[in-house]
Amino acid sequence: MTRKLLESVKRDIKQINSMLNIFELKGSHFPLKHSEQRMFWIINTAYAQQKLMYDTKTHSCTDRIVSIFQPHVRPIPRGKTKAQIEFGSKLGVSLDKGFARINTFSWDAYHEGGDLIKQVESYKQLHGHYPELVQVDKIYATRENGSWLNERNIRITAVPLGRRKVREAETYYQKQKRRKEAAERNHIEDKFGQGENGYNLNEIRARLKNTSESWVSCIFFIMNLILYEKKYIFGSILEKVTKIGVRIMVHTEQILAIFLLKEGYQSNKMEVKYL
Repeated sequence: MTRKLLESVKRDIKQINSMLNIFELKGSHFPLKHSEQRMFWIINTAYAQQKLMYDTKTHSCTDRIVSIFQPHVRPIPRGKTKAQIEFGSKLGVSLDKGFARINTFSWDAYHEGGDLIKQVESYKQLHGHYPELVQVDKIYATRENGSWLNERNIRITAVPLGRRKVREAETYYQKQKRRKEAAERNHIEDKFGQGENGYNLNEIRARLKNTSESWVSCIFFIMNLILYEKKYIFGSILEKVTKIGVRIMVHTEQILAIFLLKEGYQSNKMEVKYL
């Protein structure tokens, strides 16, 4: 924000405060509604932040407001080619047997590595024991997380920090297992892709903070509900129908074989099946 713009905003704020003082001295009813008071407070806070950044010649500050209509939204540096800075919520999601669970929902920029211990403890609280394997990105492989996981004999797919140890000779089975475990982490990326492409997870246009959080939570709930329907409800029905179909085919082949033997044919079962 330029100096002239800062002075203009300061003048307007000073004028509004002087008019509010007149109402207070007269003992009149406060003229601003609750929503207007909140907006005026947000404008004052945004002005103070912009003035601080102008005086210190910096481009960031604590809890920086980028929208007076959505003061809870923060700029989050992502470092991507398409967008260096993104605006919106930041989620910490874990995947268990295909079902997604939101462990962290924050509007502030933070290091995702701090979510790992909380997510593992949440898994223990849900299942009663720690997981054998945690499939995460390399950003979670901090020294603190590594030592915490080693104390509980929990394996991790990400490469730990520091100098790499000399890897022992692996069998073909061990190598394939390690590669498979590392590749299975892509399932969480698929879950986000499903939400963005199928349910517009990256196009939430709600203004209020609670509405946005409810919207995002509903999207993950629907995705879990669809997975449950496919995996347990429809899957169990399909399994029963398949079993019934197999039994019908077996009985039909037996009846057909008995009929052919009575007629004097000497064909075997496989030849009868494919005729």
